[in-house]
Amino acid sequence: MSRPSQRTLEQRLADGVIVGAEGYVFELERRGYIKAGPYVPEVILDAPDALRQLHREFLRAGADVMVALTYYAHREKLRDVGRAGELEQMNRQAVRIANEIAREGGALVAGNICNTWSYDPDDPEASGAAVRRQYEEQLGWAVEEGVDFVVAETYDYLGEALIGLDVCQQFGLPAVVTFASVQPTTTYDGYDYVDACRILADHGATVVGLNCSRGPATMLPLLERIRSAVEVAVAAQPVPYRTSPGTPAFESLQSDDGQRMFPLQLESFQCTRFEMADFAGRARDIGVNYIGVCCGGGPHHVRAMAEALGRHTPASRYSPSMELHPVLGAPRGEAREAIMDGWSAAAGPTSTARE
Repeated sequence: MSRPSQRTLEQRLADGVIVGAEGYVFELERRGYIKAGPYVPEVILDAPDALRQLHREFLRAGADVMVALTYYAHREKLRDVGRAGELEQMNRQAVRIANEIAREGGALVAGNICNTWSYDPDDPEASGAAVRRQYEEQLGWAVEEGVDFVVAETYDYLGEALIGLDVCQQFGLPAVVTFASVQPTTTYDGYDYVDACRILADHGATVVGLNCSRGPATMLPLLERIRSAVEVAVAAQPVPYRTSPGTPAFESLQSDDGQRMFPLQLESFQCTRFEMADFAGRARDIGVNYIGVCCGGGPHHVRAMAEALGRHTPASRYSPSMELHPVLGAPRGEAREAIMDGWSAAAGPTSTARE
């Protein structure tokens, strides 16, 4: 059977920036289809139409890739929620759904593996073998169902990332391999992120880079260093949250009274669509080749980012036209000017009027 996309990952990269879209787990949790805590994608079997809908929304927003929702769909995580017996069914169904929606827009389809929480750098041989078995299961089913490449992501350890890359190569699949970059400068097994990406590139990764953990402000400086250090394509999929040099990763964001905000109280740190669009343009300008969004991202972020990269997407038909707003639009009559003045007065000297 022909693939949804008639062109490969490498061919699309040669033509320009690829727009990615992830964040499935957080978005489906918000919609009531995934349990926060374990974050196992039970939605694949329990509410497959909800997953189809989110894939479709990302596709309409401009995503070039439908990533099969097999993040945390490995054996150890399914055992945590008592569903290890449904491992194969869940993985196969996720890839089938991704292929189904990809055909609606000619998107690439990516298999997905991730950090397993099984890897132990103090016992890399035994723990690495356990990681490898889980990846071989997942990618074996993914290959049988049909994928164009693999997104291997959210790695804290270079050792585990190298296992993921090796299994991708074992199945003959191009790999996009990315680190979570929770720590300021190094992986948890002690490699500078730039060096870790260089090692992955030297081992044959098609794309290397970063996903999750960092917001735009703290991911961009690190991306610049990675871009200058490797010859292969670079990926950037930040979380849409306002991280800072003092708190570079969203896992550590705190309220004014010191309460941890991750993962269920992050709304006050959320980036706007305009901030994510700005990130997309800046990432492109420094030479990043695969640009998307991770946990917390929604279709409106993806659409704004795609449009910032010069795309006109199916969802662009409904992009904002604020000139048609009854008050904010132009021209405004006296009555509307009075309402606008009222909004400004209601805002007070230090707050912001509603959008």
